[in-house]
Amino acid sequence: MLSSEQGLSEIKPTSITNILTLRYDPSLSPILPKKTWNDLKPLVEKPSMDLIEQLIEKTIKKQIDVSEVKKICIALSGGIDSTLILTLIKKFLPEIQVDAISIKFANSVDETESASKIAANLDANHHIVYLENYLTELPKAISMIKLPFWDLHWYYVTQKSQSFSKYLFSGDGGDELFGGYTFRYKKFLSLTNTNSTPLEKVKAYLLCHERDRVPDQEKIFGKKSGFSWKSIHESLIDYFDNPLSPLEQVFLADYNGKLLYNFSPINTRISNNFDIKNISPLLSEEMISYALGIPLQNKYDKTNDIGKLVLRKLLSKYNMEKFIPNEKFGFNVNTINLWKSVGQSICQEYLTDSEAVNAGWINKGWIDKYLNKNDLDVRYVNKFLGLLAFEIWYRLFVTKHMSANATLN
Repeated sequence: MLSSEQGLSEIKPTSITNILTLRYDPSLSPILPKKTWNDLKPLVEKPSMDLIEQLIEKTIKKQIDVSEVKKICIALSGGIDSTLILTLIKKFLPEIQVDAISIKFANSVDETESASKIAANLDANHHIVYLENYLTELPKAISMIKLPFWDLHWYYVTQKSQSFSKYLFSGDGGDELFGGYTFRYKKFLSLTNTNSTPLEKVKAYLLCHERDRVPDQEKIFGKKSGFSWKSIHESLIDYFDNPLSPLEQVFLADYNGKLLYNFSPINTRISNNFDIKNISPLLSEEMISYALGIPLQNKYDKTNDIGKLVLRKLLSKYNMEKFIPNEKFGFNVNTINLWKSVGQSICQEYLTDSEAVNAGWINKGWIDKYLNKNDLDVRYVNKFLGLLAFEIWYRLFVTKHMSANATLN
């Protein structure tokens, strides 16, 4: 079963198929409140910039007692969300020292230059964590979260923050609440129409997450896993079978997806393990309720394919939008280059004689078919990294044949 405190305490087939297909498991007990279509009914005609700023201010001042706390950290990707939070921290806590942390992945798009300019403009110390091999400490990270996930940049951000403060801010929630996944919205609209059934919209939504799965997804699993597309579809159908507009349905599914069952629990567990207080002002209960009620047209400009309209306006109030790159990737590693440098060899070491395969959970034939290919599509690379995480989790918690202190090189 799955536990929000313990992660996977025993293997539940649907948990494995969910995580390796959706990249989250909806059977987890989320920390953030789950929402229904009723929560997305527009509550205001026009969003109030002042109220959004006041809600952020309320969280900042509630969490930080300036009489006791002299230093704080922030995860700074250089995007709209983290830049806005840093801007308002400096406005409301002008005397506090801020250490901003960014990650530079080897052989990936480098956005630390824009993050450095933002930090300098806001008088924050800037620290760049350079990761040559993103997978090196994966066993340690998985031992903390107790779940088989591999994309754990928060582990390195939090680890670095220990050197400066016990308080770590983030801009988490901005994409889901204010419309940051514009590439997904555009594709979803192109795949659906007014006559699309709920199931057709579910299938279109899954196609908008094409990097999360492969064309022969069902062949990955062994008989023990009992993979079923019907089960996957049923986990999403309620988000698309309601009176909301199609894009509002996407917003609902996004909120109740990776944010609730991947980002939030993982980041919380990592922060708790390092004894760091993780503070996400965009994810306070009041902010979530208010943001979900903001009309779609105030979040996403369909004509120009621009999202986060509300946050952009608020950021422009402080003349900070000019620092934001036109195309933003966030903390994002280039998995193709990671695969070519170390990923493939690490996967070959652990998956050629996989304990999860030997136990019947994963199909050996699928692994053998693709593992040694040199020109893998990014979808297959990402899937192998997911299988690597499952194998490491399996050796840590099931067979106990692996130490959390093991390193992957």
